[in-house]
Amino acid sequence: MIAGTRAVADIMIPSLRQQFNTNYTRQKYKAFLKLMDERCGTPVQFRMSETPCFFPKALLNQMSEYGKDLIQQLGGLEYRKASFDAIPPEFNVPHETPHPLFIQVDFGLVRDAAGELQPKLVELQGFPSLYAYQAMLSQVYAEVFGLDESLQYLHSGLDWEGYKKLLRQAVLADRDPHNVILMEIDPLQQKTLPDFVLTEKLLGVPTVSITDIEKRGKELFYEKDGHRMPIRRIYNRAIVDELVRKKLKLNFRFDDELEVEWAGHPNWYFRMSKFSLPYLKHECVPRTQFLDRVEKVPDDLENYVIKPLFSFAGLGVLINPTKDDLASIPRDKWSQYILQEKMNFEPVIETPHGGTKAEIRIMYIWVDELLPVMTIVRMGRGMMMGVDHNKNMEWVGSSAGFYPGG
Repeated sequence: MIAGTRAVADIMIPSLRQQFNTNYTRQKYKAFLKLMDERCGTPVQFRMSETPCFFPKALLNQMSEYGKDLIQQLGGLEYRKASFDAIPPEFNVPHETPHPLFIQVDFGLVRDAAGELQPKLVELQGFPSLYAYQAMLSQVYAEVFGLDESLQYLHSGLDWEGYKKLLRQAVLADRDPHNVILMEIDPLQQKTLPDFVLTEKLLGVPTVSITDIEKRGKELFYEKDGHRMPIRRIYNRAIVDELVRKKLKLNFRFDDELEVEWAGHPNWYFRMSKFSLPYLKHECVPRTQFLDRVEKVPDDLENYVIKPLFSFAGLGVLINPTKDDLASIPRDKWSQYILQEKMNFEPVIETPHGGTKAEIRIMYIWVDELLPVMTIVRMGRGMMMGVDHNKNMEWVGSSAGFYPGG
């Protein structure tokens, strides 16, 4: 634990918090929402919090280093062998990269037995997140609410120009943007559409629905202005879980031998996921077991959470499970779930509605080296941090993390 983390984490920079809360007005929040819609070029369909979050730099550094430690643990040959079976054969994409390009590591702040606040791992994912939207969200918070110019939201010494260059390297490599696509399932209906639109504005990368992609030989194509355009690189945002649930028919197979590069190789969605949690050894990792390997079901099941391995956005997660909940999962499917010690997030963000919890996502980009680049924050007072568990509440939702510079 970094020296002094308990004190600074407990109070979350009270001077900044009090200053923001005192100067907050509904008019500013309405202006913030309006400007976000304008800058994104499309309405933001999920709730944005009334406030950004202010974190001590020591705390963010601690989570960033914890995340690096965990990611490095999953790079060894032993884990690569163990995680091979996590990849369904039909989604096992050839030419896997040595490491993921984009990684997300989510933490909650929990009090330990000594009463100290500690970052605890929620989950990690070798898959892209909101790399364009989150930067815009941070910038608009700073602009509309007049945040002190010394406050920073980018990590690893990056400024805005440096961040754009790094993101461009990751997504485009050396390819022409017209031959690179952001691939998603029915993107116009996704809540993450603002990120897609901002990505195109930032990098020139068109968003293409996975069902509109054509295959000819080993090549993939998309249509633009009546012309068939070859696809040389794919920024993959399509979630396999959604593909399977919707039973979509594609014009290509993920396990095909294709002449295409991946900006974020799809296999890492499986390799670095909830499947990884039972293999991790670290003070920040809650006790986690594969459900089918649990020798004795705990009598206090209410102190655990049952999670499907490859669901997204909290789908299928059982909070406070009962023996009946457990019995409802077919025994032959238990290998597709984990049983995880439940964490009680501490409400560390002081708002007009009382203390509010924050789930903090450290976003990484791994081109030449593994770099933490930014944070995504989700605020909530419900049982989980997702929108469905925080309905009809204010000062919750999508937020940004700032820290004092210098």
